[in-house]
Amino acid sequence: MVVLFVATVFIGAALLFFVEPMFARMVLPLLGGSPAVWNTAMLFYQLLLLAAYGYAHASTRWLGVRRQAAWHLLILLAPLAILPIAIPAGWPPPTPGHPISWLLGLMLAAVGLPFFAVAATSPLIQKWFASTGHRHAVDPYFLYAASNAGSMLALLSYPAWVESHLHVAQQSRWWVGGYGMFVVLTATCAVCIWRSPPESSITAPTPQPSVRALPDRLTGKRRLRWVWLSFVPSSLMLGVTTYLSSDVAVVPLLWVIPLAIYLLTFVLAFARHQILPRSLLSRVLPLLLVSLIMTLNMRTSQPIGGLMLLHLVTFFVTAMLCHTELAADRPAAADLTEFYLWISVGGALGGLFNALIAPLVFHSVVEYPLMLVGAGLVGWRAATRGTLGDIIRDCVWPALLTLAIAGAVLAVQATPLKANTVVGVSLFGVPTLICYLFSRRPLRFALGIAGFLLIGGLYQTDQGKLLHAERSFFGVHRVEVDSTGRYHLLFHGRVLHGIQCLDAARRQEPLAYYERSGPIGEVLADYGREPSENIAVVGLGAGTLACYALPGQHWTYFEIDPTVLKLAGDERYFTFLRDSAAPPRIVLGDARLSLAGEPDRQFDLLVLDAYSSDAIPVHLVTREALALYLRRLAPGGRLAFHISNSHLDLEPVLADLARDAQVVSLTREDAVVAPQELASGKAASTWLVMARSANDLATLAHDPRWRPSRGRDQPVIWTDDYSSLLSILRWR
Repeated sequence: MVVLFVATVFIGAALLFFVEPMFARMVLPLLGGSPAVWNTAMLFYQLLLLAAYGYAHASTRWLGVRRQAAWHLLILLAPLAILPIAIPAGWPPPTPGHPISWLLGLMLAAVGLPFFAVAATSPLIQKWFASTGHRHAVDPYFLYAASNAGSMLALLSYPAWVESHLHVAQQSRWWVGGYGMFVVLTATCAVCIWRSPPESSITAPTPQPSVRALPDRLTGKRRLRWVWLSFVPSSLMLGVTTYLSSDVAVVPLLWVIPLAIYLLTFVLAFARHQILPRSLLSRVLPLLLVSLIMTLNMRTSQPIGGLMLLHLVTFFVTAMLCHTELAADRPAAADLTEFYLWISVGGALGGLFNALIAPLVFHSVVEYPLMLVGAGLVGWRAATRGTLGDIIRDCVWPALLTLAIAGAVLAVQATPLKANTVVGVSLFGVPTLICYLFSRRPLRFALGIAGFLLIGGLYQTDQGKLLHAERSFFGVHRVEVDSTGRYHLLFHGRVLHGIQCLDAARRQEPLAYYERSGPIGEVLADYGREPSENIAVVGLGAGTLACYALPGQHWTYFEIDPTVLKLAGDERYFTFLRDSAAPPRIVLGDARLSLAGEPDRQFDLLVLDAYSSDAIPVHLVTREALALYLRRLAPGGRLAFHISNSHLDLEPVLADLARDAQVVSLTREDAVVAPQELASGKAASTWLVMARSANDLATLAHDPRWRPSRGRDQPVIWTDDYSSLLSILRWR
C-alpha cells in the first residue's frame, strides 16, 4: 500500500513540473520573451496551487475522506475533456495593449483544470493515507518528501532529456499518458480508502528524539510561523537566482540549480529520518551569512565558482533550516491539509513579493539581501525573545556597530587609499566577527546583518562609479562611468550593452562589439550608397549602431524594454540617438511580434542584436522566426546576427537554420583584441551574416576573416516546437 501512495504523489508532482515548462514553450512564440510574461505565468501557477490546496482542505472538512475521494475522482476525470494540452483552437490573438490578461485567460482555458486537479491530489493522497489504518498512517508526511522528489526529477529531466528529445506536441501526448496513469493510481488509492476500516484513528505523530514536542492545538501564531518559514526560502530561491544570473555569472539554465536545491530541502526535511540535525544547521547558518554579507559589501567578483558556491550553500542551509523547522512543527494528520494550505500561502507570497512587488519598488535586487536578513530571524521564537530590556539591547548593539562601521568606511573613503581586498578585510573583518557573536540572539544578529547591508552602499571600489540604476520586468539596468572618467557604460546585470566615449572627438565612434574594424562595421560599410536604404535593428542597447546612420537612410529600432529606450535617449548618459544622421524610428514591443506587422521586402539589412541574459532569445532563432525575417528582407538584403556568448555556441543553430532555409551564411570571430584596443573601448565579438544568395555576400566572401558558418554533421533545426539550450552549452 505504501508503494502505491508514494508512486501516486511522485507521478503527480512530476506531472506538475512537466506541464509548466511545456506550456511556456507553447505560448512563447505568441507573446515573445518578456519577463513580464514569465512573471504572470508564475503568478498564475502559484495562485492556482493555493486554490488547489484550499479546495483539498475545505472538501475533506465538508465531505469527509470517503465521500471526498469519490468527488475528487470526478474532478480528475474532468480534464480528459480538454486534453491533450495545446493552444485552444480559435483562441483570439493577443492585443498589443492587453497581453497579460490574454495570457491569464489562455492559461486558465488550456492548463487551468489539469493543473488544479493534479495539484490538489498531493495533499489529498496524504490525507487519504492517514485514514487507512496503516502503521505509517499516523505520520504521513514522508509522502510530501516523495512528492518533492518527483518535482525535482521532472525539473532536472526536462532540460536534460525531454526538451532535447521530444517536440512540444510529443511532450503533450506523453503528458496525457502520464496523466492517465496518475488517474488510475489515484483511483486505486481511493479503493484502498473505501476498503479500510470506517473510523480510522488519527493521532499526533510521534516526534523524533531530536525534535521538541509541540502542542497540537493550532493557533494564529503557529499558522503565521508556518507562513514565515515557507515565505523566506520561497523568496530567497527567486532572489538568489536573480542575483546570480545578473550580478555573478550569466549562465543559461542557472535557475534550475536553486529550484532543485529548494525541492531537495523539502525531501530531506520531511524524510522519515533526519539527515541534517536542526542544531547543526542553526550553528552553520550564521557563519555562512556573515561571510556572504562581507563579500556583498566588498563587491567581491572573483573567483566566480567560489562565490556561486557560497551563495548556493547559504541558500541550501537557510531553506533546509526553514523546512526542518516546518517538519518539526507539523501537526497531527487531522490538520494536514490546513498545514499545506498555509505553506502554500507563504510560497505564493514569496513569489508575489519577488516577481511583482520587488521590480516595481526596488532599483536593484534588494529582495535578496532582505531575505538574508530574514534568514537571520529564522530561529527567533518566544524562547529567545527575553524581556523588554533584552529586546532593546538587541536593537541598540547592532545600531552602534553599524554607526562605527559607517564612520570607518567614510574615513577611509576620504583618504587616498584605494578600495581593495586588503582595505575591505581591514574595514569589515572585526565587525563581521562581532556580528557573528550576535548569532546567539537571532533578533540582534538579523539587525546586525541589516546594518551591515545598509553601509555597503558607502563602500566605493575603484571599478567605476554608478551614475544610474533602474529596474524593470526585464532586469536591472545600470549606467556607469569607468575608472578613468572617459567612458559611459550600459549594463544589463553583468552584461555590457554599450559604451560611449565622452571625448568630443570620439563621441560618435562606435565602440565595444560595434567597432568599425569589427565584423558589424564591415557589414555596415557596404550600406550608404543608396539614400533609400532601410535598416532595422532588433535590440537598441545604448544606440551605438546609430553611429553608422547616413543622411537619407531609414533606421528602425525594435526594443522590448521601455527602460532601455529611456536610458539610450537620456543625453546625460548617451547621445547616439540624438546625434544620428538618420532620425531613428523606435518600435516598442517584442521584436518578432512587431516585425509581424511590418510590410514584406522592406529592409535592406536586418540586425539581430537582442539579448535575454547572455544569449539571443530562443524564439528569435527558430525556423519560423527566420522565415519571418526573410519575408521582411528586400531583394539582395542581409541578416546579421550578433552571437557573441560566453556559454552558448549559437553558430551551429543558425548555420543549420540557414541550410534548412536554403540561404547562405558566413561567420567572423573577432576574438583577438589587442591591449591598446581594449583600452580604447573595443570588445571581442562574433557575428553571423545570412543572405539569399552568395552574390549578396560577395564583398564579405572575399575577406579571409569571414568563413562559411559551421553547422552540425546531423543538422538539428530549432522550431517554435523544439529547441534545446543544453545541446549548445559550452562545458568549460
